[in-house]
Amino acid sequence: MKYLIALLGLAIVFGLALLVSSNRKGIKLKPLAVMLVLQLVLGFILLNTSFGYIVIRGVAKVFEKLLSYAAIGIDFVFGGLANEGAQPFFINVLLPIVFISALIGILQFTKILPILMRGIGFVLSKINGMGRLESYNAVASAAIGQSEVFITVKKQIGQLPANRLYTLCASAMSTVSMSIVGAYMTMVEPKYVVTAIVLNLFGGFMIVSIINPYTVDPKEDILEIVEEKQTFFEMLGEYIMDGFKVAIIVGAMLIGYNALIGMVNDIFLMVLNISFQEILGYIFAPFAFIMGVPWAEAVSAGSVMATKLITNEFVAMLSLPEYTKEFSERTLGIVSVFLISFANFSSIGIIAGAVKGLNDRQGSVAASFGLKLLYGATLVSVLTSIVVSVLL
Repeated sequence: MKYLIALLGLAIVFGLALLVSSNRKGIKLKPLAVMLVLQLVLGFILLNTSFGYIVIRGVAKVFEKLLSYAAIGIDFVFGGLANEGAQPFFINVLLPIVFISALIGILQFTKILPILMRGIGFVLSKINGMGRLESYNAVASAAIGQSEVFITVKKQIGQLPANRLYTLCASAMSTVSMSIVGAYMTMVEPKYVVTAIVLNLFGGFMIVSIINPYTVDPKEDILEIVEEKQTFFEMLGEYIMDGFKVAIIVGAMLIGYNALIGMVNDIFLMVLNISFQEILGYIFAPFAFIMGVPWAEAVSAGSVMATKLITNEFVAMLSLPEYTKEFSERTLGIVSVFLISFANFSSIGIIAGAVKGLNDRQGSVAASFGLKLLYGATLVSVLTSIVVSVLL
C-alpha cells in the first residue's frame, strides 16, 4: 500500500511542478530518472544499512563534539545565568551556531571548503545536466548559507538570465546551512537531518529542472568564485559575528512567531472552538497523506508542516515533541525530513535581499518570483519525504 501512495505522491509532485513549468518541451527525462534512483539508493544506504548507520553516527559524533567545544565558550560568558538542570533554548541550541560559523570560516580561509564545494559541484553537474555554476551554488548553499553563497558568485549575478537566477535562488531555499545543522540535531534525530540534506540536494535539481528547464551553452558554463582578501583574524571575527547575528535573528523570530501563534490560536479557539494550527492541519493533511503519513495522523502532521511554511523550521521542530506520542516512528521520520530546509515565507525576503545587496536589478528579479521559489522548494521537501516514506 505504501508503494502505491508513494507513486501517487510522486505523480502529484511532478504534476504540480509541471503545472508551473516555463518550458515543458525542454524537460530532460534522463537526468530526472537518474537523480530519483540516486535518491532512493542513497536514502536506503543512510536509513537501512550498517554503513549508513556508521556514517550517520560518525556525523552525529562530530557535531556532538563540536557542541561540547561550543559549550566551553558559552559557559564562560553565560555560565550561571540558567538554573541548575535548566536547558535554555537560546544558550544550548542557538549559541553554538557562533562556534560552528567560526569553523566554517576557517575551512573557507584554508581553501579546504572551496575545493570540496567545487569538486562536488563538478560531479553533480555531470549528473543533473545543469551548469557548473548551478551545481556549485547548490553545494555552497548547504555549506555556507543561503544568503552568503551569493557573495561568492557576485561577479556573475548581474550577467545571469532570469531562468538561471531562479535556479540559484531555489537551491538556496531548498537546502540548509551547515552552521545550524548542529542545532537541528538537538531537536531532530541526526539520521533524518543527514538524509534530508543529501536527498534535498538532488530533489532541488529535479524540481527546478521541471519548473525551470533550460540548457546552458558550454561557452556560458563558467564558474567564477570570488574570494575576499582578508587576514585570518579579520575573517575569523567576521564569521563569529555572522554566527552570533544568525543566533540572535533566529531567537527573535522564535519569540515573535511563537507568541503570535499562541495569540492567534486562542482567538480562533474563542471564536470557532478550533485552533488556527488545527485548521492549517486539515488544509495540509492531503499533502501529509501523499507523503506516506497515515490518514489518522495526517491532520497533526499537516499542522507541523504548515507551521514550518508560515514561520520557520525551528518553530515547527519545537512543536514536534507535542506529537511524539501521537506519531508513529515512520510518521515522525517523514515529518522530520520535511522540516529540514529553508522553504518558508521568511526565506523569500532573505534571498531577495541578499541578491539585491549585490545587484539591485537582479534583486528585483529575484523578488518577482518569490512565491514560485517557495512553491518549488516546498515540492522538494514533499519529494524528499515521499522517498523516505518508501524506505521506512
